[in-house]
Amino acid sequence: MAFYCYHLVFLLSIDYIFNIFLFANAWITYPDSGLATLTHYTLPLDYVASCGCTPSSTHYPTAALSQMAYGSSTAYGPACGKCFNITLINPVIATPPFHPSVVKSITVKVTDLCPLSQSGRCNATDNGPTAAGTYLNFDLAYPSDAIPDDFFPSDEALYGYKDFGVWNISYQIVSCLTDWAGAKQASALGSIPDGAGQSVCCPANPTGDSNDTCPSYSDANGIPPDTTTSTASPSFLIPGFLVLFVLMYSISILLFC
Repeated sequence: MAFYCYHLVFLLSIDYIFNIFLFANAWITYPDSGLATLTHYTLPLDYVASCGCTPSSTHYPTAALSQMAYGSSTAYGPACGKCFNITLINPVIATPPFHPSVVKSITVKVTDLCPLSQSGRCNATDNGPTAAGTYLNFDLAYPSDAIPDDFFPSDEALYGYKDFGVWNISYQIVSCLTDWAGAKQASALGSIPDGAGQSVCCPANPTGDSNDTCPSYSDANGIPPDTTTSTASPSFLIPGFLVLFVLMYSISILLFC
């Protein structure tokens, strides 16, 4: 009987500790407008990304959103289908500082997620922002036929290159049906059929209501966010308060054995 109790205490303690670490980071909640950063990546034309939006959506401005704001570590999340008007402010890194003479804005639809990583611009969590001080990063599908080649201002003569890479931006959640160019094309709205092993959700115009907004696929399927922040040895130090809690938890179980 004693052996059984000790074994039970051990298993429950280990389970508790691992759950603490797996779910230490919650999804990021963000206001309807604010500041963020913008990067860009290559998305093939007609490619079906994480949300499962239709291939035709790639013919219009789209973007991936940083994972912890996207709301899922895989497949679809609450950000899928949302439209944001984003406005360029200035490059995150430029010496001397670069301030564009024209204001560039574009409305994008979120169709993909930018995975959480140790470094990079999509590594913000609810515990802290990126190196640029923001909690959201939009990864614009660019170059794209839907976006002018000169969308990003530059001064190649001064800096020796055209692409600054990362921009500070402002964003505003907007209606896809009135502000996104793809709304004029029915085939660009919605998702591909849910089947063939794919889990999809891409509302035409999500408002945050449960009837028109995607849930978190990873939450619904018990998949925790990948909050790995180091490629070093998996060994780690357990905070003292956890050790104390587990000790008290174990004693309470033993008293009833």
